[in-house]
Amino acid sequence: MAIRKSTAETESKLYRSISEVSEMLDVKAHVLRYWETQFSMLRPRKNRAGNRMYRPDEVKLLLRIKELLYEKRFTIAGARRALVAERRDDSPQVELGFDLATRKLTIFEVREELRQIAARLRREPVVP
Repeated sequence: MAIRKSTAETESKLYRSISEVSEMLDVKAHVLRYWETQFSMLRPRKNRAGNRMYRPDEVKLLLRIKELLYEKRFTIAGARRALVAERRDDSPQVELGFDLATRKLTIFEVREELRQIAARLRREPVVP
């Protein structure tokens, strides 16, 4: 019998592994490690085994970095400058950028929860 995580545990996950984050962002893990070298504000903690563990704020930052690099076609240096400017500036544009990242993170979490529910439904017989 498998032990299932409660919904509260799944939604309030404090740390995510690099493989979870790379799947969430649809980029390879080596890309995330490279971004760490290029964006000084990105510093995930490492567990005892030395594996990177990302907090929700870091995931939001990664989503913003991906948006700047892939969607808005910024260079690494341009994205770095934009992020520094956003941190300095209290304009509403910063909130919109990170609000989008928050929504994407929420959508990913909902999608994962739905996949888990669908898997359970396939295994368990429906009793009328």
